[in-house]
Amino acid sequence: MGARCVWEGQIVLEKTTSAAPTSRRCGADWADPYEKHLFERLASLSAGHPRRDWLRQELARRHQGLVETLARRFKCRGEPVEDLIQSGNVGLVKAIDRFDVRRGNTFIGYAVPVILGEIRRHFRDMGWAVHVPRRVQNLKVVTHLAVEHLTQELGRRPTSQELADHLGLDLADVTEGLRADAVYSCLSLDVILSEENCRPEPSDGQDDEGIELVIDRQSLWPLLGALPDRERTVLLLRFFGNQTQSEIAQHLGVSQAHVSRLEAKACSQLRDQLRAA
Repeated sequence: MGARCVWEGQIVLEKTTSAAPTSRRCGADWADPYEKHLFERLASLSAGHPRRDWLRQELARRHQGLVETLARRFKCRGEPVEDLIQSGNVGLVKAIDRFDVRRGNTFIGYAVPVILGEIRRHFRDMGWAVHVPRRVQNLKVVTHLAVEHLTQELGRRPTSQELADHLGLDLADVTEGLRADAVYSCLSLDVILSEENCRPEPSDGQDDEGIELVIDRQSLWPLLGALPDRERTVLLLRFFGNQTQSEIAQHLGVSQAHVSRLEAKACSQLRDQLRAA
């Protein structure tokens, strides 16, 4: 069946017949050939070219659903979802600007970690009960770590003067850092909260059953990065983007059954490699 590629409203490749395979320039190795043309066109333009803004906006618009899906993972954590989506869009634009179309055919697999990084950066900067300057945020970090270290060393909570001596800081700076630590709202970004319950249930201290998986988790990341682009993208969207197989199939332009096979194959491969290690 014939096919044609459209570029900014203009036909750039004439209709082909079934006997003539589609040109590689048309992006046959991509689920969406038009998207590949957008990235290729963006890479070919100089930094000040007036067409770059339109291309970046069009690519951002096409992936807006991905940003919203990732941002909603962190809803009910004290920050408006709209602000999280805005931070996610910052990450999306960074991913668009940095993506090298020559190195792969799956932009989503590259964009997901960048978008999540910007959303988490938003929480690091804004996740406070009150807004404090960056200098005080840095004081909070060093005093918090020093309190943990000296508490273990002394067997009790250190005094402000002991902290100042340990850190080589003025007593006033240490006091300011401790106050900042007291107003910081700390909630793990890895906790997934349901829409019905936006607050984690209190619980008594107990053994962490997942502690034995730490080594496996650390070993998994390089193996995940070595997967083919398509399989890595499926796993990222499935387990980090919380998307269904149907949604992933729509993103990649394949059937749900194919997504299921890719997921099973990738998981089996990672499992075997972990066991062999």
